[in-house]
Formats: sequence, C-alpha cells, structure tokens
Amino acid sequence: MKDTSFNCLPTMIGSMPQKDPNEACSIIERFLKDIPCWPQLPNRSFKEGMAVQFSAGFPGIIEKGNDLCIDSSIDSSGELEKLYTAYLENNTDKYPVTAEYAAGFYCLLKQENLSPMAVKGQIIGPISWGLSVKDDSGKAILYDEILSDAAAKMLRLKAGWQEKALKQISKNTIIFIDEPAMTSYGSAFFSLPKDRIICLLEEVITGICGLKGIHCCGNTDWSLILETGIDIISFDTYNFSESLTLYPADVKDFLGKKGAIAWGIIPTDEVNLQKETVSSLKDRLEEAMAPFTRKGVPFKRLIEHGLLTPSCGLAGLNEEAATLALELLTGLSKEIRKRYG
Repeated sequence: MKDTSFNCLPTMIGSMPQKDPNEACSIIERFLKDIPCWPQLPNRSFKEGMAVQFSAGFPGIIEKGNDLCIDSSIDSSGELEKLYTAYLENNTDKYPVTAEYAAGFYCLLKQENLSPMAVKGQIIGPISWGLSVKDDSGKAILYDEILSDAAAKMLRLKAGWQEKALKQISKNTIIFIDEPAMTSYGSAFFSLPKDRIICLLEEVITGICGLKGIHCCGNTDWSLILETGIDIISFDTYNFSESLTLYPADVKDFLGKKGAIAWGIIPTDEVNLQKETVSSLKDRLEEAMAPFTRKGVPFKRLIEHGLLTPSCGLAGLNEEAATLALELLTGLSKEIRKRYG
C-alpha cells in the first residue's frame, strides 16, 4: 500500500454549487492548497450530473430527459468492440471526459498557483452508474452481465485518463470512486451477489495507479468495501459515524496495512453548518474515533492516516454555505494538526 500519511489534511468529495468553474476553482485554491480537488458543477449543466458526467462513449447510451438509457434499436456491437479493444490496450485516451461534461476539471488544470502535495479526482462507481442507466424495459443495466462488465471497463479507462491528466498538477494522485448506491446493498432494491459487486469495483480500482478510495455517504457493508484493493475509505462521519464502528476488526486490519480513513465530519446541510464550530466539530471527530481506539487502534494512527472532508458533496448548498463548510473544514484540520502533530 502506498503512503497515506495525510495527518488530517483537508480535501473534498467533489461537487460544488457554483456555475462558473473559475469561481469554484478560486475557492478550492484558497482552501485546499495541500490536496485540491476538481469541482463537479451539476448546477452548471445536466451533463455535469454524477452519472451523466462519465457516460459519453458508452455503447448505445442516450440521454432521455433527465435519464440515461440504452437504445437497443442502435447496433452498438462496433462501439462495444472499440471499448474492449481500448481496455485490452489500456488506451485511456480513447475515453476522456470532455470540457462539456467537466468544466471544473479543465479549469483546475489551468491554475498556475498550485503546488500541492497531492491532487484528488473522483468518478462514479460501477454499481451506482449501473443502477442509474436503464435498458428499454426500464431495468438497470447493472443486472445485465455484459453491459455491467462493459460499464466497469469504461469507468476504469475514464479513471485512468483522469489520473494521467491530474499528474500535470501533482505526481501524487488520489481518485475516489463514488458509490452512493452502496447504501442500498442488502435491501430489496438491490439484489446483486457480493462477489459480483467486488468484481465490478475491482475492475475500476485496478485501473488506478495512484491512491484510490471509495466514498459512500451512508450506511453500507464496509466489510465488503474493505475486501477490495482500496487505500482510503471515505464516509459520512457527521451523520453515520456508527456505520464504520460495526466493523472494528476489518478497520483495524485495514489501518494496520497503512490504509487511510477520510472522515466526512463537516455537515453538508445548512441547518447543521450554522450551529457547528471548529471546537464542536473537533469534539465530534474525536468521539467518532474513540470506538476504534477502544478496539486497539492507536489514536496516532487514526490522525496520521486520516483525511478530513465534508460529509458529502457541496452542490446542495448555496455558495455562501459551501464556503462556510470549507472554512470549517480547513479550520478543523489546522486545529487537529496543531494539537496532535
């Protein structure tokens, strides 16, 4: 496992409320000097929505209203062959994310005053993407073995392309695979065998050369996530701190191998943002860490191999509240590093 000694530096999950990518990148440059993250701007365009953003190039994909669908009336065999050829050749240049779909990505690449220790990117995971895209009958393509396999391979290529581009900013890259749909794992709405989920996740993970993480913003089976080859687990610590404490042995083993935890301790709803302070969030973070220290994980390890983030994306906030979230985030990071080194 690569070096994950972040010492609770701040970064973010990805989305921001701005429509202007220059404004979003200016705020990122101000607050996230050590580990900047390119901003997803879903309020700017439908094409920057989480699933749509990484959909271009998938065989037979069409945008129908606000939905992504596979049009079976189109002969996609040639596109499918092209995808598999690119996959076998690891030709990530065949599956870029264009500025039309990710203006913030290209804007961050143009910033001249960045000299960070690492840079972070993100991509939707194959489970969440597979549940977002439907076939002609309205069934999610996650349950189609051929299409879900192709989706994982495409996302792998797009993640690799993204990582290569981000190396213009820093040789140290972090790519988060965002899997909000994993909160439904085990429910009646989500029936896929564990082995299949791990296989699809691993397809994307193994295409990332630098540090790789999985972000899930709710309760999930973290033991499943920890069976994959990730370096970082990212979770909503503010609202679901207990979700990770249900797996103390798995987490202890993960941290023992120098894995890292991204503690999503900054709330992303305005009501809670307005009532919190750096001091109250510090207490809340320490409370979230306490169950692990009681299970034998050294507190120093939690700090050293920790990142601090908002609990989820910031796009649901207004611009003023999003800035407040990042102010609290950087303030908390400084306080934790000052107190614990």
